[in-house]
Amino acid sequence: MHIRLEPFTSADIDTLLSWIPSAAFLLQWAGSTYTYPLDASQVLRYLHTAQGEQPPNLMFKAVEQEHGRAVGHCELIRIDWRNQSARIGRILVGPQELRGQGLGEQIVRALLQVAFDKLHLHRVDLGVFDFNRPAIACYEKVGFQMEGTFRESHRHENEYWNLCTMSMLEHEWYERREKTYAD
Repeated sequence: MHIRLEPFTSADIDTLLSWIPSAAFLLQWAGSTYTYPLDASQVLRYLHTAQGEQPPNLMFKAVEQEHGRAVGHCELIRIDWRNQSARIGRILVGPQELRGQGLGEQIVRALLQVAFDKLHLHRVDLGVFDFNRPAIACYEKVGFQMEGTFRESHRHENEYWNLCTMSMLEHEWYERREKTYAD
């Protein structure tokens, strides 16, 4: 299966909501941006920040190329146009039966193409909880480098979670891409 990114719109909200089964899942996916239970009004408020000429956030849905079905969600957030940097946020392969098949990697690569090739950013980073080993492996495979860990930075019920920061620079993206095409 191959995907493409399309702008996320209000028509996509119900599909996104159907992919969020629990408070723990919401925290792992969105950090403290939303509260559980997630509803359309929260997403709509956030969607308004992804509009305008140089918005601070961009929201996308990942669409299966063959059938046009939405299969994921991703965002570029905290876009700093002056410093040419942004953060990848809220990567999600929606339907559970599609997880573990490489779609997350495709989504991240497509989002990096937007960040580096279209927006001409210099740096992209992300946050990922240290127990989310599949996501960390995906980000490393794409070329992100581990920068550090914010220890016990997020609380869920009676437990604290460590948040790792990973990043990629523009030249690393282009070097990796050139190497891929050369092989």
